[in-house]
Amino acid sequence: MLAVLGVSRSGYYAWLNPQPSACQKRKEQVKKKIRILYHVSKENYGAPKITKELRKDGEIIAQRTVGNYMRQESIRAQWVKPWTVTTKPTDFSSKLQTILEEDFNPERPNAIWCTDIRYVWTGTGFVYLTSVMDFFSRKIIAWNVTDTLEVSCVVDTVKKAKKGRHIFLPLVLHSDRGSQYISKEYQRVTADIQLSCLAKAAPWENACIESFHALIKREWLNRFTLKNFTHAYHMIFEYIETFYNTVRIHSYCNYLSPNEFETVYEQAEKRKCRLIS
Repeated sequence: MLAVLGVSRSGYYAWLNPQPSACQKRKEQVKKKIRILYHVSKENYGAPKITKELRKDGEIIAQRTVGNYMRQESIRAQWVKPWTVTTKPTDFSSKLQTILEEDFNPERPNAIWCTDIRYVWTGTGFVYLTSVMDFFSRKIIAWNVTDTLEVSCVVDTVKKAKKGRHIFLPLVLHSDRGSQYISKEYQRVTADIQLSCLAKAAPWENACIESFHALIKREWLNRFTLKNFTHAYHMIFEYIETFYNTVRIHSYCNYLSPNEFETVYEQAEKRKCRLIS
């Protein structure tokens, strides 16, 4: 029969007991690594970040190939449809001014902080996430979840940031012009800090922390039905403390996590001190 069909005996047995080629084996191994990285990232990483992580592991692979494999596995980064801002900024005080001058890349930690509030919907109503970010590493150095928008939600978060970072050098704290940020209590707790407020018609000055708040919603909170305040608090804690600050790589941080980026800086500073001494 093989002779009549013009098929070799070895070819017939190869068809009968097919074995994956070396190329197919490597492809499946890479796909497995992609699925693991995607899972570790809480299903947030897209092709660019997964490619960076694969290369750290020694894989030589193109971003387009990673993207193709992800499509074949039906996995992708979290995303939301764009929306249009309809609210208008309110100028609470003509005395407030910005001193940030679009300086989003300080050369050391604790040079520029930024703070903002984000609404988070739960089954029992809104809760409010107040965050303080260090622009140096994009790390969330303090955060707080409250069920009201009282001044204390901002004041307590700033106190937590000051306690955890031990400020020794000049520091700028940037915010928008919300009523919490022009209150007497806020001014009192930030008396040893140089304050900067969002300039009128310059929303990009809050872009970094606004980006984080959009990120936590897109990558994490919007994927769940938050039942109440306690549920929201636990989910926010999990994202910030066990993923964003510690694991999630950032292109700004040379594809390191904020904690890793600050550790690299501290090690470099120690080496400088040893060389000088």
